[in-house]
Amino acid sequence: MPYFILYEPNYRKTMGGSARGMFAVRRKKKVRTKFRFSDKMFKRKKLGLSAKYNPLEGAPMARGIVLEKVGLEAKQPNSGIRKCVKVQLIASGRGVTAFAPGNNAINFIDEHDEVVIAGIGGPRGKSKGDIPGVRYKVIKVNGIDLQQLVHGKKEKPVK
Repeated sequence: MPYFILYEPNYRKTMGGSARGMFAVRRKKKVRTKFRFSDKMFKRKKLGLSAKYNPLEGAPMARGIVLEKVGLEAKQPNSGIRKCVKVQLIASGRGVTAFAPGNNAINFIDEHDEVVIAGIGGPRGKSKGDIPGVRYKVIKVNGIDLQQLVHGKKEKPVK
């Protein structure tokens, strides 16, 4: 090892080691800030990617028009057809698939109805349960709560 490195006060910095000493905190903070962006969730939050690529654009609910009714097969090991609807959102114009929760709930939803959808409640906006790729559920149909229609407490208004 050369003579001058042994007696240089901050020789570890020149050798590629971590900074130490009285004024090393500024450098350590700078390095930590830089490497925080390698954390996927931190980067998504700081750049606002969840709101940019979300069809609801960061809103908790959205209105849309029903395009068609579809039945999706459940993922393994479950079997069955989950009743869903394809919805075109009014605000963003994007098309999403929404689940119709409840027994015979799909019978209260017709094509060209106006529905209100919300997130289905999975982790970080992902699909929940055995429904592949469905992140939203239907809450209201033509201004009437879907659960009240299913339980027979209200009737669907005639257009």
